[in-house]
Amino acid sequence: MRFHTRKWVKPEDLNPNHTLFGGRLLAWIDEELALYSIIQLQNSKIVTKHMSEINFRSSARQGDIIEIGIDVIKFGNSSITLTCQVRNMMTRETIISIDHITMVSLGDDGKPKAHGKTQIEYVKDRLED
Repeated sequence: MRFHTRKWVKPEDLNPNHTLFGGRLLAWIDEELALYSIIQLQNSKIVTKHMSEINFRSSARQGDIIEIGIDVIKFGNSSITLTCQVRNMMTRETIISIDHITMVSLGDDGKPKAHGKTQIEYVKDRLED
């Protein structure tokens, strides 16, 4: 799992139980998945098509630092399928795991657009061209 983003849990991120609000965490995850997909597919028009079961396993409290990790499962014709795990860096526990997330590349017409990608590309490799 490649961990790309860290978030610091602040008072505005908490639910009435004083733990991390699940909706806030899902918004962070969706944003990170979109950014990752935009970079991989080199298209700024990306949408979330599907998320498999979301398994909340633990939580985080104010002041905790969490990490969002993403891995590619496969590249489709117009999509990329990812897996995601979020962990609490303070407790070392997994907060959430999502086995399959499908992100779709769109054309200017708003319909799925083939991206031609078949493997993960790293920025350092693009700079060497």
